[in-house]
Amino acid sequence: MSKLYSDAAAALGDVLRDDMLIAAGGFGLCGLPERLLDAIRDSGVKGLTFVSNNAGIDNEGIGKLLRTRQVKKMISSYVGENKEFERQYLSGELEVEFCPQGTLAERMRAGGAGIPGFYTRTGVGTLVAEGKEHKQFPDRNGVMQTYILEHGIFADLAIIKAWKADETGNLVFRKTARNFNLPAATCGKMCVAEVEEIVPAGALDPDQIHLPGVYVNRMIVGAPYNKKIEFRTIREREREQA
Repeated sequence: MSKLYSDAAAALGDVLRDDMLIAAGGFGLCGLPERLLDAIRDSGVKGLTFVSNNAGIDNEGIGKLLRTRQVKKMISSYVGENKEFERQYLSGELEVEFCPQGTLAERMRAGGAGIPGFYTRTGVGTLVAEGKEHKQFPDRNGVMQTYILEHGIFADLAIIKAWKADETGNLVFRKTARNFNLPAATCGKMCVAEVEEIVPAGALDPDQIHLPGVYVNRMIVGAPYNKKIEFRTIREREREQA
């Protein structure tokens, strides 16, 4: 059975529903599943909870869905570049669960491995630890330390962006665009991948495959892309010429 769909709307049409928990890859504007996010916005589903390192920036990435009020909760690590996110959070319109970046990645990975929870020292003694189970374990030197329980993430849907795929769904990510795409892919009941290029089965070097096709249920080709820059930094002379 082919995993390739004609476009993002076709790949998500019979999957999307209100109040879903969606894990999304990407870091800032790097490795965002742009076409899939657009299709979610256009579908009109609402009450969504997104698990993502960040919420994009204003009107880019998940920021588009914040503008349309389709997101009720964000589980994120870094959200400092999105003014609409800030406004909705401070006004009480958006629920936010802040999670340390490494812990967030491990929560996704744990969910993908079928692990319901794990203990970590990250966040002990801070607001992150409030309301969570605390337990004592010896560290590698045998010294007893306090750890907090974090839960694995089991998402209804994972949407990710990859560079290349073969026809069976084996994926290769490009450089830092691997970021949260890999752990997000594994923790969803269904994973839809947006890729730039699809090659015949067997064309990818097995040693270079980052995500096996067994994790990927559906794919679309999203290219071409207009590569966006989150912060454009130029030298003084170039600034004067601009």
